[in-house]
Amino acid sequence: MGNKIALIDDDQNILTSVSMLLEEEGYEVLTYNDGFSGLQGVLKEQVSLVVLDIKMPRMDGLETLQELRKKSNVPVIFLTSKEDEIDELCGLRMGADDYIKKPFSPNLLIARIKVLIRRTDSALTKDPEEQQEDVVLKRGALEMNKTRHLCLWKNQPVDLTITEFLMLYSLIEKTGIVKTRDQLIDSAYGTNVYIDDRTVDSHIKRLRKKFKDVDKDFSCIETLYGVGYRYREG
Repeated sequence: MGNKIALIDDDQNILTSVSMLLEEEGYEVLTYNDGFSGLQGVLKEQVSLVVLDIKMPRMDGLETLQELRKKSNVPVIFLTSKEDEIDELCGLRMGADDYIKKPFSPNLLIARIKVLIRRTDSALTKDPEEQQEDVVLKRGALEMNKTRHLCLWKNQPVDLTITEFLMLYSLIEKTGIVKTRDQLIDSAYGTNVYIDDRTVDSHIKRLRKKFKDVDKDFSCIETLYGVGYRYREG
C-alpha cells in the first residue's frame, strides 16, 4: 500500500501488537511513546494517518492534536480508555476524525484506518481525465474546489480536514435539502461503517467555528433537530 502510519501511545504492548498487525497489512509504522515525540515525528515525516492515545505523559493526546492541527490536516484516530465521554467529544471538536475505545478489536482499528486512508487518497488524488478541469461548487459566498481540496468563504480560505470538507460538500451539493446524520456519515466515511451520531455533530460544530473565525455572522449550516442538517445559501 505504501502508506505510513504514526502510532502514538505510552503502552508498549499496544505499540508492539498494533504495529505488527499494521505491518502485516502492508503499512509502514512509526511508533512514539509520548505526545511530544509523536508530534515532532508526525510533523517531520510524511504520514498518511495518526493513531493517537489520549492519556499520555509529557503531552497528552488532546494537546498533541491541538498543536498538530495548527500545521496539518492529517487524519487522526483517537484511542481512549476513559469511560467519561468528555475527552472523546473534545477531541472530535478539535479535529480528530474518529475515536475507538480501549480495549478495542484490532480488526476494528484496521478497518477504520483503511476507511480513512482510502477516503483521503480518493479526495486528494486526481483522476487523469480530470486533471485539466477543477471540480468546483459555488453557493453564494461559498466556493469549494473538490479537486484542489480548497474552501473559500467570501474569498477567504477556510482550512478544513478531509472529514469536514466532505461533509460540507455533501451539504451544499443540493442546498436547502436536509441531510441526515447517516447520509453525512456515508459522504465522509463511506457506507457500511458505523460512526456515532455525536461524531457528526462534533464535526459540524467545528465546521461552524471555522467559518465564524472568518466571518462572525456565518449562519448557513442549520440544524433540524431530530432530522439532520441543511445548508442555507447565504
